[in-house]
Amino acid sequence: ATKAVIERDVPGLPEAMRAATTKENPLAWLSRGIAGLRGRTLIVNLPGNPRAVEECLRVLLPLLAHALEMGEGTPHGSDTAVGAGS
Repeated sequence: ATKAVIERDVPGLPEAMRAATTKENPLAWLSRGIAGLRGRTLIVNLPGNPRAVEECLRVLLPLLAHALEMGEGTPHGSDTAVGAGS
C-alpha cells in the first residue's frame, strides 16, 4: 500500500534500519521496510513490534533532518547538511 502512495523511494532509511536491528535480531533482514516521499511528506513503514519500532527510531531520528532537506532539494554539502562543518 505504501508503494502505491509514495512518489519517490528513499531506500536508504529501511536499509539503515535493517542493518542496525539485525545485530539484535537476524530475522530483521526479512523486514519489508519501505520509505518514500509524497510531496514534502516523508513516509516510513515501521515494524509491528514495539521494541523493534524503538530500535528503528534510534536509527532514523539522527537521519530525518537531512532526509527532509534532500526531499526539499537542499544540495549535498550545504551548510545545513548533517555533519557540515565537522
